[in-house]
Amino acid sequence: MMEEIIRYDTEFFLLLNNLGSEPWDELWRIITNKLTFIPLYMFLIYLVYKNYGLKETLVVLIIGGLMIATTDQLANLFKNGFQRLRPWANQDLEGLMRMIVKKRGVYSFFSGHAINSMVIAVYLGLILRKKYYYLPFILLLWAFLVGYSRIYVGVHYPSDVLTGFLFGSIIGWGFYKLQLTVQKRY
Repeated sequence: MMEEIIRYDTEFFLLLNNLGSEPWDELWRIITNKLTFIPLYMFLIYLVYKNYGLKETLVVLIIGGLMIATTDQLANLFKNGFQRLRPWANQDLEGLMRMIVKKRGVYSFFSGHAINSMVIAVYLGLILRKKYYYLPFILLLWAFLVGYSRIYVGVHYPSDVLTGFLFGSIIGWGFYKLQLTVQKRY
């Protein structure tokens, strides 16, 4: 059963990864780069500040920092626990896939980019949804683009990304609930 799931995951990876072409490669390199979205994060923090004030913004920043530390460590724990090789490290895929970024890190399950983008999308989307109705949908689209970028550039299987999305959604919702509790106390 597990071998069949891995086979389907690999086939789906090859399909999605090979949809790419050189004219689009630079765009996906930019999307997959963690530093690209610093202006987005700053804008989201500004929206929190604009709508909720300094005290609430500081709470969001502290809880957000704890949240990202949690998701980063969880992704690393899973990677070291499962030790699933990244697609580029799988010799069976040599010559069948596109690899358009530098090879870093050996293990892929699950995607740190996927969990972090989804946790931010869910957490801040829930906080800001009453003020900006469409923002949660825009943030989810952004998270999906980041997740797909990891497949496109050749460093993650679809199951790595989907698992990151699942954990990111759950953790983002949980930290949002924590945010509400802290908000009531202070």
